[in-house]
Amino acid sequence: MTNHFIDFINTDVFLMIGSNSAENHPQAMKWIMKAKDKGAKLIVVDPRLTKSAGLADIFARLRPGTDIAFLNGMINYIIENNLYFHDYVLHFTNASFLVNPEYKFEDGVFSGLVEKDGKKTYDTKTWQYQMDGDPVIDGIREEAIKKDPTLQDPNCVFQILKKHVSRYDLKTVSRITGTPEEVLKKVYDLFGSTGKPNKAGNVIYAMGITQHTYGSQNCRALSVLQLLLGNIGIAGGGVNAQRGESNVQGSTDFAMLNHLLPGYNPMIYAHKHTKLQDYFDKDVPKTGYWSNRNKFLVSMLKAWYGDKATQENDFCFDYIPKHDNKNRSHMGIFSEMAEGKIKGMIAWGQNPAVGGPSTFQGRKTMENLDWLVVVDLFETETAAFWHRPEADPSQIKTEVFFLPAAMSYEKEGTVTNSGRWLQFRYKAVNPPGNAKSDLWIADRLFKAVKKEYQSGGKFPAPIMDMVWNYDIPGEDEPNIEQVAIEINGYDVNTKEVLPSFARLAADGSTACGCWIHTGYWAMDQEAGTVACKRRVNKDKSGLGLFPQYGFAWPANRRIVYNRCSADPAGNPWNPEKALVKWDSLAGKWVTVDVPDFAVTKPAAEPGGQPTPVPPEQTVPFLMQEEGRGRLFAVKGVSDGPLPEHYEPIESPVQNIISKQQNMPLATRFKGDASKVAEIASPEYPYVATTHRVIEHYQSGAVTRNCPTLAEISAHMFATISPKLAQKIGVKTGDDVIVETLRGSITCKVSVSGVCVPMNIDGKEVEVIGMPWCFGYQGIAKGAIANDLTPSVGDPNTSIPEYKAFLCNIRKASKY
Repeated sequence: MTNHFIDFINTDVFLMIGSNSAENHPQAMKWIMKAKDKGAKLIVVDPRLTKSAGLADIFARLRPGTDIAFLNGMINYIIENNLYFHDYVLHFTNASFLVNPEYKFEDGVFSGLVEKDGKKTYDTKTWQYQMDGDPVIDGIREEAIKKDPTLQDPNCVFQILKKHVSRYDLKTVSRITGTPEEVLKKVYDLFGSTGKPNKAGNVIYAMGITQHTYGSQNCRALSVLQLLLGNIGIAGGGVNAQRGESNVQGSTDFAMLNHLLPGYNPMIYAHKHTKLQDYFDKDVPKTGYWSNRNKFLVSMLKAWYGDKATQENDFCFDYIPKHDNKNRSHMGIFSEMAEGKIKGMIAWGQNPAVGGPSTFQGRKTMENLDWLVVVDLFETETAAFWHRPEADPSQIKTEVFFLPAAMSYEKEGTVTNSGRWLQFRYKAVNPPGNAKSDLWIADRLFKAVKKEYQSGGKFPAPIMDMVWNYDIPGEDEPNIEQVAIEINGYDVNTKEVLPSFARLAADGSTACGCWIHTGYWAMDQEAGTVACKRRVNKDKSGLGLFPQYGFAWPANRRIVYNRCSADPAGNPWNPEKALVKWDSLAGKWVTVDVPDFAVTKPAAEPGGQPTPVPPEQTVPFLMQEEGRGRLFAVKGVSDGPLPEHYEPIESPVQNIISKQQNMPLATRFKGDASKVAEIASPEYPYVATTHRVIEHYQSGAVTRNCPTLAEISAHMFATISPKLAQKIGVKTGDDVIVETLRGSITCKVSVSGVCVPMNIDGKEVEVIGMPWCFGYQGIAKGAIANDLTPSVGDPNTSIPEYKAFLCNIRKASKY
């Protein structure tokens, strides 16, 4: 999230797309409703008539998997009707930057597509800027990029974008999405009205956007839209992801994604990083704030290996396991598991037997493991995979270990919410029986591994030399404060807890486990406690920033990119909601939020002549190498510099906007889990999508074991339209069979207007919704929706395509 939940009160128009906050993110919805009470408008875009849609001023129903067509149509409408924020676009985006004249886009394919050994990739040379210097040597220096401030050159980003989206007129978008043209126009007009200095438009999204074979480009489309309207970096604006649970943000901060190190630094790869200097040369940019990445990496290595990490040994760089460049996402792991290449797995706080794609095949695949460790609150479907209904336990060799874990209220520690706020959570009660905190379990596991290495091993040094100083004499639990200090960062010599990541160094004098969290454990003398424990309920700004309530990474900044809230001269676009303002007489900034740009000492003497903003303080997007928001992505995504509509891998129709049916770089695997139906398959004529329900949480492992919630939502169900119900001869409560090329399930049916048939280019297409929170364990049991989903994914993230696939549905026989 660029902004945070309380900031939603500053919003004029919300665009909620691929999200259902009323059911799944009630705290977010609380602040959305407070904004509506003040006059804000809510647009909800969703295939289903959700509870959020019931509260919307405009509800736009669209076919699952067509978000980019919908958003590119809005971008086209905004450009054609001059609704974009011209000065913001000119000064704060790369709209004026000139692109390689050899860049092309034809029939759904960008220039540079190559295929080798059956795998397609893009060579991005033609996507790059025209430069006066050498970007390899100098980096992408903004001053060296050729520009056209009139935005008229056909090779400038603005004209390339304009041409690209011009195909997405109202009629075409309606044919693709099924959304009526008059509804599209209402949405586009209303959200387009926020492209003014005194207006703020807020995008709210969730996994309805991300869980597609083009999920990254869905997110890119949202960013392009908000940049055009000048809605990023302002109060009430932003692109704001609603996470699936309270600490998903925290888990990604700490490298739960296989291609990242803590703090979103790139992973170390065997094929390109043979020594520390290789990492510095290839993954530390020469411009932008990421040019400090060497400081973050060295400080992390010092946190892990302490005195053993020295300049002479590359700070123990060789101790770090190197990524083998294979797909190590969920689907990649299960693909290798199916081939017998993975012998053991630890499933910690996750339930892949329910939550992964193609779970019927996934559970069968787990039989290839020699051992499985499950760390969870209840015996989940994953822990019980060996005695699942379709299995013969006598034929399964896997040894399963179950470690009972404490729930969040039974342990202490920090949680990082969607708004990037770190807050310390205290233990309310002791866990039952033998359940232990995650910290206790991790501590004991590491110590057990270290004990084994005391007698030798192939390469024991990375284990034996690791800093592990978390014991408290006489206490059973590890010292969570010592863990926090290591994460926050400290001076190696003085042991001072660092207040800011600006203090981190690449010479080994600082240690820091996760640079973006630096400052969260620093003492706030006024509050009388460390930053993440603060609960000071004061807000002098009047904008809902509450700077002494918890800690927001990075640097306690509540709204990132806040330099964008003022023009290049430092005058706020909207003086009533100013985040930063340049005082030309004093030669300094007046701020209510932590500035997201390079603030230096005052540039003028008190009482002197007016002083302009120093040039280095006009950069609005400090993290980007060129310092500007990217309407056109020269790097960062592998599948195209601009969002483009592709059909889901399983689709009821041909792609009508180009000859390229699917995302050309989509991640695919071998085996039954990745089998997909043909286009407009007669065997599987309906579009299916998965969703959540308010009564159950994630895979339901906790809530389906809660008697009250299990009673309220006791049955797995598929939602269909009255017309489809009549066609297959069912009514609400009947049993139905839902089937795909991967498998079939039996569940109840719910007949309502939540899902209705849609007109897609003259063809009627039915949509079926299914919750993914049921399984064969717990009090409330039910079929697993993900038995039906395909193992295909986004080329950047490998997130599976859960939200749009083909199925059939029929009445279940009573006999």
